[in-house]
Amino acid sequence: MGYYDDHTDSSRKNRQKGNKGGYLLSSVAGVIIGAVLVVALLPRMGDFAGIQFGDQGQSNTSENANVETEKVSLDVVTDVTKAVDKAGDAVVSISNIQAAGFWSREENAEGVQAGSGSGVIYKKEGDRAFIVTNHHVVEGAQQLEVSLSTGEKLPAKIVGTDVWTDLAVIEVDGSQIKTVAEFGDSDALKIGEPVIAIGNPLGQFEGSVTQGIISGLERTVPVDIDQNGTVDWNAEVIQTDAAINPGNSGGALVNISGQVIGINSMKIAESIVEGIGLAIPINFTKTVIADLEQHGEVKRPFMGVQLASVNEIPGYYQEEALKLPKDVKSGVVISSVEPNSPASKAGLQDMDVIVELDGEPIVDVIDLRHHLYTKKNIGDDMKIKYYRNGKAEETTMKLAPENTF
Repeated sequence: MGYYDDHTDSSRKNRQKGNKGGYLLSSVAGVIIGAVLVVALLPRMGDFAGIQFGDQGQSNTSENANVETEKVSLDVVTDVTKAVDKAGDAVVSISNIQAAGFWSREENAEGVQAGSGSGVIYKKEGDRAFIVTNHHVVEGAQQLEVSLSTGEKLPAKIVGTDVWTDLAVIEVDGSQIKTVAEFGDSDALKIGEPVIAIGNPLGQFEGSVTQGIISGLERTVPVDIDQNGTVDWNAEVIQTDAAINPGNSGGALVNISGQVIGINSMKIAESIVEGIGLAIPINFTKTVIADLEQHGEVKRPFMGVQLASVNEIPGYYQEEALKLPKDVKSGVVISSVEPNSPASKAGLQDMDVIVELDGEPIVDVIDLRHHLYTKKNIGDDMKIKYYRNGKAEETTMKLAPENTF
C-alpha cells in the first residue's frame, strides 16, 4: 500500500535545489581556476613553442640583445698574418721631392712631393740601412724621404739606379731600423702559390696588405725606356693577381713564409683588365743590387755598335743593300762601329747583319740586348754569326765594360 510522505518529498526537493546550487558553484569555480592556470602557464607554453608573450617576451629580447652585443676577443693567427708580421716592418714608404715650376730656379726653393712609392729594407750594415726600390720611384728626385712603419721619417740618398731593370738602391740612417727583410728563392715559385703584396698604394695607405696567388712566371713585358714609342727592352717579371696600385711600386711581394720573392714594379692598367700585377723576381734583383751598391750602376758588357732590327727595314732594302738571302727575315743590322771597341776588334763592320749569338738565334735588337745583358759578363767571349754581302761569317768578340777602349 503506497503512501505519500509530504515531509520526505519536501526534503528531497530541498536537497535537489541544494545540489543544483552546488553544481553551479563548482562550475564557476572550475572556470576561474582554469583561467588562472592558463594565464600562469601560457608564457611557459609560449617559450616551449618558441613564442614570446607580453613582458616575458620583452625580457627575452633584452637578454638576446645583450648576448648579441657582447664583445668577443679572438686571437686570429694564420700563415698570412705570420708572413705579414715577419716582413711588414721591412717595407717603407718613399716620397720623391722635387722643386716645381718657377720656384725650381731659386737656389733655396722649397720642394714638393712629385711622387711616392715603396721600398724594402734588405740590409743593415753598421749605422747604414739599404733599401731596394724601383728606378721610377726615385727618378728626378732632389730629395728623398723614407717613412718607417713606426711613423718615423728619415732623409735618404741614392746609392745607385738602373733604368733597364727599373731598380734602385737608396740609403738611410740605420739606427732606427729594427727589421730587415729576408729574401726567398724566386726560381722555386710555383703557379698558384699564395703571395702577399705589401706597400703604400696611392701614397697614403702605408703598410697596406693584399693577397693573391702567383698567376704566371717568366712573363715578358715590353718596356719603352726613353718613351719614344719604340720598345727598348723586354722585362721578365712575375705575374700576380694580388692588388698592386700606384704607390705599391718598389714594395715587397712576399711568399707565405714571409720571404721577399719579388719587388712590385707595375700593373697592366686598362679598363678591360683586372688582376694583372707584375713584380721583378728577387733572384734577378740580387745581382743588380750588388752592382748598384758597389758601382752606383750596373756594369754590363759592351759591344760598341749602333744597331737596328732587320724586321723594321723594308724588304727591298734587305735584298738590295744588305744582300740578305731571301730566307733570312730577322736579325740585327750594325749601322756603325766605334773605333777600338770590342766589335771593331772582332772585325765587325757597318752593314753586317748579326743572326746568332753563342748559337742562339737573334730576332731583333731586344733579343740581342737580352742575351748580352742577362747571359754574358764583362770579359766573356761571345761567338757571333753574321751575314756580310750575303755571305755567312763567324767571329768571336771579347766583351769589355763601356768606356774602357
